[in-house]
Amino acid sequence: MLKPHLLHPAALAHPPLAQTVSRFSLNKLGVAARLAILAGVSGTLLLGLAPSAQAQSPEQSVTATKSLSIPAGSLALALTTFSSETGISLELDDKALQGMTSPGLAGQYSPPQGLALLLSGHDLVAEPAGEGRYKVRRQAGVSADEVMVVQGRQTYAGGQVASDSRVGLLGNKHFMDTPFNTVSYTEEYIENEQAQDIGSLAGATNASIYVPSKRSVFETFYMRGFSTTASDMTFNGLIGMAPNMRSSTEMAERVDVLKGPSVLLNGMPPDGSVGGSINIVPKRAGKDPLAKVTATYESDGLGGVHLDLGRRFGEEKQWGVRFNGVYRDGDTPVNDQQHKMELTSIGLDWRNERARASLDLYRQHEEVDGVNYFSIFSIANTVTQLPTAKKGDYSLAPAWAYTINDTRAAVLRGEYDLTDSLTAFAAWGQREGGYRALITRNTLLNNAGDINAMAIRSERDGTQRSGEAGLRGNLGTGPVDHAWSLAATHYTSELSFKDRMYPNHTITNYDHLDFGSAPDQSGFGAVTSSSDAKLESVALVDTLSFLDGDLQWTVGARHQMVESTNYGASGAQTSHYDESRLSPATAILVKVRDDLSLYTNYIEGLGQGGTAPTTASNAGEIMKPYQTKQYEVGAKLDLGQFAHTLSLFQIAKPSAYTDPVSNVYGVYGEQRNRGIEWDLFGELTPELRLLGGASYTQAELTKALNKANEGNQATGVPKVMAKLGLEYDLAALPGLTLTGNTQFVGKRYVTDDNRMSLSPYTTFDLGARYTTKIATKEVTVRASVQNLTNHAYWLGSWSGGDGSGLSGGLGSPRTFLLSTSLAF
Repeated sequence: MLKPHLLHPAALAHPPLAQTVSRFSLNKLGVAARLAILAGVSGTLLLGLAPSAQAQSPEQSVTATKSLSIPAGSLALALTTFSSETGISLELDDKALQGMTSPGLAGQYSPPQGLALLLSGHDLVAEPAGEGRYKVRRQAGVSADEVMVVQGRQTYAGGQVASDSRVGLLGNKHFMDTPFNTVSYTEEYIENEQAQDIGSLAGATNASIYVPSKRSVFETFYMRGFSTTASDMTFNGLIGMAPNMRSSTEMAERVDVLKGPSVLLNGMPPDGSVGGSINIVPKRAGKDPLAKVTATYESDGLGGVHLDLGRRFGEEKQWGVRFNGVYRDGDTPVNDQQHKMELTSIGLDWRNERARASLDLYRQHEEVDGVNYFSIFSIANTVTQLPTAKKGDYSLAPAWAYTINDTRAAVLRGEYDLTDSLTAFAAWGQREGGYRALITRNTLLNNAGDINAMAIRSERDGTQRSGEAGLRGNLGTGPVDHAWSLAATHYTSELSFKDRMYPNHTITNYDHLDFGSAPDQSGFGAVTSSSDAKLESVALVDTLSFLDGDLQWTVGARHQMVESTNYGASGAQTSHYDESRLSPATAILVKVRDDLSLYTNYIEGLGQGGTAPTTASNAGEIMKPYQTKQYEVGAKLDLGQFAHTLSLFQIAKPSAYTDPVSNVYGVYGEQRNRGIEWDLFGELTPELRLLGGASYTQAELTKALNKANEGNQATGVPKVMAKLGLEYDLAALPGLTLTGNTQFVGKRYVTDDNRMSLSPYTTFDLGARYTTKIATKEVTVRASVQNLTNHAYWLGSWSGGDGSGLSGGLGSPRTFLLSTSLAF
């Protein structure tokens, strides 16, 4: 049922990272065995109770679809017709609906889906007012954050993606009203996919996203052919507040993905990612109390448990609390690798007639023994071919390698309706964390597979603060409506670090790796070097709507300021950077029909410019922030139960180097990615759900230091990717769903001269899900096998054209996943 809920945070207050973090000792088999037995026994019991699944719950009847045909015209009349055809009761405020029109409905819709579409584009909310009754009224000063919560649980047909997603400064927008390529994955899809991190979630079915590693030191994504780091993800709209290195999905109600650069929408990200942006929408307490426990198992002995609790309080349910706690511990499918993860999150929210507020607190702690730092980090110039890939359970890292990541954060957000058409908003967050690691950087020396392994110990401690404040409003100027936002952002990062490299150890046999014992780490000492960074910006954007919203023009700009300072071990300043740049953007969306939108946009990305090295004739000169430019056109087709998005884009990203002739350091290089993307999602039939797409990306080196490489395909970018996930409900056994997924990733080059490449690969996943009730309690068992054929393949994302920036590893092995959820 459609009801205005409040924002979604996740929370917890936890002690700071200890000054010295020791390696953990895992008692893996005990935990994993107990959880495996629990999951297996539960599954056996459930399969014996299949007939109980035949009873249809009230929730299922509410979401049952009905064929509707409501003509365009008056919104009040459309809602009256909708009430008559669906059998629900609506209380209508004629004054609130005066002058509003509706594009109508045609197709299969459940009552919540139909209401959401009819009210889309209007400042209206539908509040439940008893069994089968809703009250439709105007919401004064509806803001982006509130709409996000009001409609955030309104999923598209099939339940895998949401109809709306957060689009930065534009707020929460329906995908058909968004002049960019977006997708938003729902909590339901996250649970059913059994995805434990953002990479596993977004990389499974999105053909624009390539994830070059799993359980490496940190998450990295390639979106539209450019890297996007975990540090650049946003949490509830704030940059830098997502967990460090990797983000668990259990505290997310939605994961919003926006493809392409987004400086106007989100501001400049700390790491300067331009391929796309990811926003984690934290969970919120819903209308009904929630209590759910899930036991999980992953081969070869990684067991876990997840507790999810939610409840609203107060006479008008104005207070909400959502708690999530996760613990996983055990052996992974990779030999000699163990993983431990702890997550605690609490989301608090409150609202009244004119104000909304939320507080998110979380702590995430992760430890990995036998960690792969992308397995192979670089290659020598004499190498002309890579060794044959082994099965994914083969480890290219020593058993003594480890990483420990700890992140704690608090994010506060609030807004107040100053008038019916003007809202003030503000948000502030602080994140603290630390990272400890002993890893190896492996260099492939020759075609025989000899590897030189350099052990490196690293320590990082950091504090990040992020905030925004602004105004958002609506106004009419004759036949033109304006939806505008003015915002200022502030982000700071204080980081201290120390790295120590140990003598090289040569491995002479790729087939029988011997890394020896861990290096002597005595005398490592305390963290010494440090760096400070500050990103500040002011942005203004206005969406002008013509022809009753059928033509929308968005125009805006952001003035971005970047300041960073580095300090050496003595505390003396070693470098300082202070620059700014104005970044404009514009977009047009045309609603050709109710089910067809065409759009185009120009938007930029920014990254911190370099400083000329001491060997250059202009040593010390600071480059302005690098300006990446995107041009995009696209079409979106919404057939009611099934939707398509088609996009064509061009992104040009500059790079700097020292010209060998003039010896002047400057911005001379450029990588230009041109591509076409096709995305699909929804219910093809009432029993069959599809989610996937295909992409073709021509990543060309248009300007290069070595002129002979110009025109070559950029490293690490597959030209072709295709992914498809499906779910099929078996009519013969209600409650049973079969699932499958396939991925094809094309050839990727290793070096700028394109002398070496990684072979294409295709993987298949199969699974099943069964939902029933035991003593009125809903129980769901999920089982799947990833990489069903145990195909051996190389992953990789080569950022250095000569192989020096190679980040490659073996693909994931055949992996069994099992979980049992009990709602009580």
